[in-house]
Amino acid sequence: MHTKTDTRFFAMPLHRAGYRLAALLLTLASIFGFDTATAARIKEVAAVEGVRSNQLTGFGLVVGLDGTGDQTTQMPYTSQGISNYLQQLGITLPTASASQLQLKNVAAVLVTAQLPAFARPGQAIDVNVSSVGNSKSLKGGMLISTPLKGGDGEIYAIAQGNLVIAGAGAAAGGSKVQVNHLSAGRIPGGAQVERSVPTPLQEGSSITLGLDASDFQTARRVAQAINSYFGAGSAQALDGRTVKVNAPSDPDSRVTFIAALEELPLESSVPSAKVVINARTGSIVLNQAVTLGPCAIAHGNLSISISTTSSVSQPNALSSGQTAVTQKSDIQIKQEPGMLIQLPPAPLLADVVRALNSLGATPQDLLAILQAIKAAGALNAELEVI
Repeated sequence: MHTKTDTRFFAMPLHRAGYRLAALLLTLASIFGFDTATAARIKEVAAVEGVRSNQLTGFGLVVGLDGTGDQTTQMPYTSQGISNYLQQLGITLPTASASQLQLKNVAAVLVTAQLPAFARPGQAIDVNVSSVGNSKSLKGGMLISTPLKGGDGEIYAIAQGNLVIAGAGAAAGGSKVQVNHLSAGRIPGGAQVERSVPTPLQEGSSITLGLDASDFQTARRVAQAINSYFGAGSAQALDGRTVKVNAPSDPDSRVTFIAALEELPLESSVPSAKVVINARTGSIVLNQAVTLGPCAIAHGNLSISISTTSSVSQPNALSSGQTAVTQKSDIQIKQEPGMLIQLPPAPLLADVVRALNSLGATPQDLLAILQAIKAAGALNAELEVI
């Protein structure tokens, strides 16, 4: 038995993962961080309030499966669902017969869809179908008529059609091969809108823009851009996320007004400095506003190895003893000498990447290093762990 515990505290010899991390961060910086001349449009940072999609969901049945449906003895809602469906068609089953249905070609599913803004009756929308029972595969199945309801309990669409399954699989003699997922599929244009959702776009003498992220600077810039183009007093920033805009009352003129408004360019602004760390995968992303103050970092390596050897103790003849198994453990502790590394001030993202890469740390090591630098006050950025 051999176990090894590796505890790193701060600077190892340069590792290949460090080079890969530096190359990735420099590439992202060159793409997103240094092109400050490109101005964003209002439509990229804000949206008109009330113009939104709505989530729909419904319970349905997939039929026509090749023996890969639910085991109805364990999934009673499948047999209850098919019994209710047959009853709507005028076929009434006795209670005893309904409870004993063996429907290997039927699977119970949940159907979800997204009703886009301004959707009208008769418009086709895509639906997603996912098994909720123990069906082995939905491949080759067809979804029968399924009402899709909104959060208010009203029916807004009816879904039906043949499923498209991206996966494939086969099983025989206890062996199984599967590619991708077989318990979920999609029906392109599989639902027809039956009811439209009213939007407040044409109501009142103004519209409200909701920013994607709460930022007072961005709200001020949006209001300034609108006032510069349409005239003073056209827009007013209410808070860090909301901008009120005066709009024409005529429907056609209002649509034209919103189309022109969304294309207005915004003056470039530097975002707030942020470092996002994914503790599960070890991924680290920095934006171009991150800066690094002067600091010194010590980094070492501590490893503990435990080796266990089993031996058998055999008693002498005629001693009435018993054979016993004994274990001998050997514990070794090894600590590499640490070094103190001084990092210079880094005003640019590329400088931050070079400074961190000079530590020779892997992405997992940088998780602890960045948190320690932040605690020491040398990292001028908000640290977010996801």
